[in-house]
Amino acid sequence: MICVYNDVTEIDSADAVNLAFKLSGRVVDVPVAKGMSVKEGELLARLDSRDVELQLSAAKAAYDEALSRLRRAERLLLHDAISEQEVEALQNAVTQTKTTYDNAEQALQETRITAPFGGVVEYVAVDTYQRVASGETILRLVKPESNTVSFTAPESLISALSLPTTHFTVLFDAYPNIPFDAVIKSFARTSSDALGFPVSLRLTDVDRSRYTISPGMTCIAMVSVKEEDSHAVTLPLTAIYAPIGDYDSVWVVDDDSRVHRRR
Repeated sequence: MICVYNDVTEIDSADAVNLAFKLSGRVVDVPVAKGMSVKEGELLARLDSRDVELQLSAAKAAYDEALSRLRRAERLLLHDAISEQEVEALQNAVTQTKTTYDNAEQALQETRITAPFGGVVEYVAVDTYQRVASGETILRLVKPESNTVSFTAPESLISALSLPTTHFTVLFDAYPNIPFDAVIKSFARTSSDALGFPVSLRLTDVDRSRYTISPGMTCIAMVSVKEEDSHAVTLPLTAIYAPIGDYDSVWVVDDDSRVHRRR
């Protein structure tokens, strides 16, 4: 028996990321556009940093002043011209101002978004001079290649996904008549809606020198289940009991209509 499902490839979270600023502000530079390839560390977007630079300058001045006072106090302490308590208070002031200074430096770095890895800009969600909020998506960066195919399976197929005799093959519209072998990566045992159960496959042994598998490519995922497997049993999902930290089991109804748990 061969079950065929049409869907599109999806990429893992490790292969794609929505990038955002941790600060609110006005975007002054977005030197990339949709479809552009970027290298790791390349600038993708920048906020107006003038206010942050002023805060950094003030924080540095306060830290330098506190450090200078501490050094003078330490010299006076050598001649017993100042108490140890006064020196400790100045040490605390240095620690506090250094923390403020470090935070201001970090805030300045957060006015820039750089590419965490080399990839392709899937889309840009803002325009130059637009004001954005903290955490608002600025753009999405994806790796140009993927090896994950996802589709939605009906309940009747869930029990066969983990069987060793089940075989997975993927055909891409871009490479007709070229089957790509795949293995099960993950599948959900529960469904949040009536559309089915999410299943992810991982392509194996793809010749990247000949074939480019990119996120969003249309494909057909074929799941082949051997009917002659005498060990395969189809069960309703509601009959399976899989508690955390315990063995999986199934609820069985006896002839006398009593239910018991069987491993």
